[in-house]
Amino acid sequence: MFNEHLGNKLRMRRLSLGLTQTKVAKAINVTFQQIQKYEKGTNGVSSTRLMQLASFLNVPITYFFEDYKNFNDNVDNRTAIENINYSFLVKLFNSLSVAQKEKLVQILKNTDSLEKTG
Repeated sequence: MFNEHLGNKLRMRRLSLGLTQTKVAKAINVTFQQIQKYEKGTNGVSSTRLMQLASFLNVPITYFFEDYKNFNDNVDNRTAIENINYSFLVKLFNSLSVAQKEKLVQILKNTDSLEKTG
């Protein structure tokens, strides 16, 4: 289960940065097939490789453990779709200018306060 979770986090981060599996593989000195296996959860990631991935993807190592829950053996399609949408949104957000990001964050803050008041 955790291998699948970690693979999803790896794939989301890779896609949000616009990286190919080959580019990530070269950075940590493995084949792109190995990255495929990591992303599918077929193979586990050693602690050394996890540190290399975190460094290359510019995330704290705890990123891979965030939101981990013991899921049922059946992963529903909705979760997979949400992960894809999340990757798309992160990639889109990263492509915005600083001014655009600030405006979007302000809009979200204003929306949050509206919900609280009424």
